[in-house]
Amino acid sequence: MCKYFNHSPVCFLLIVLVGLALLGGCEKKDVAGPVPTYTYKIMASYPHDPDASTQGLVIDKGILYEGTGQYGRSSLRRVDLQSGEGLQLHTLPAQLFGEGVTVFGDTIIQLTWKAGVGFVYEKESFKLLRIFKYPGEGWGITHDGKNLIMSDGSDTIRFLNPETFEEERSIKVADQNGPVSLLNELEYVKGTIYANVWKTDRIALIAPETGKVAGWLDLQGILPQEPQSKKQAGVLNGIAYDADNEALYITGKLWPVIFQIDPFED
Repeated sequence: MCKYFNHSPVCFLLIVLVGLALLGGCEKKDVAGPVPTYTYKIMASYPHDPDASTQGLVIDKGILYEGTGQYGRSSLRRVDLQSGEGLQLHTLPAQLFGEGVTVFGDTIIQLTWKAGVGFVYEKESFKLLRIFKYPGEGWGITHDGKNLIMSDGSDTIRFLNPETFEEERSIKVADQNGPVSLLNELEYVKGTIYANVWKTDRIALIAPETGKVAGWLDLQGILPQEPQSKKQAGVLNGIAYDADNEALYITGKLWPVIFQIDPFED
């Protein structure tokens, strides 16, 4: 085509435009690729306090730690997984709504919803060591061994310095259909961030470097529809990974049971 223009500016412009169009097409195809959906096999089930509005769940050395919410009922708990028996309890002031928890070294970190404050406790005694502040809301928290990883109910996940609690970086979470918001309870599992999506039965599997959803864990139907207690069970919320035994546990707000599950591709 260009020989008819004798290398004119028009020819050069056409070449550039065609090249950009081809490049843009390749990028779009890569972003829009489908991601796998995983279902589950229930490996075991354990009793869970049906009055616990679960906001955070973590297992450390075989011990279950749970953060619960609701004004006037928020708490931090140490729980025996096998029996569901409470081993230790710390209640939050009535004006605070407790959110996610994570174990980091010899400490437990707990967020609150709208107060903009978090707490650092000594893991063994639940003694309060420090109060820290953050902008916006607190929903879920986990860590990758280096940074704390925090959600705030949007499509943004923030990475915080565990010493200063200052934001180091952030990612926007999206799948092939666009942004994924309402990210809630978090757990870091073998290099992937697992995130409950509020008011759904799905967990997003997120690449921590890019925010891209690498897969979906669909837990629809895991809790029977018939009433399990006097109170109606709430939404799926609570992910704990036992790294020592490579076991994954999930529960929900006011659920009477914790499930150990084995995800597999549908």
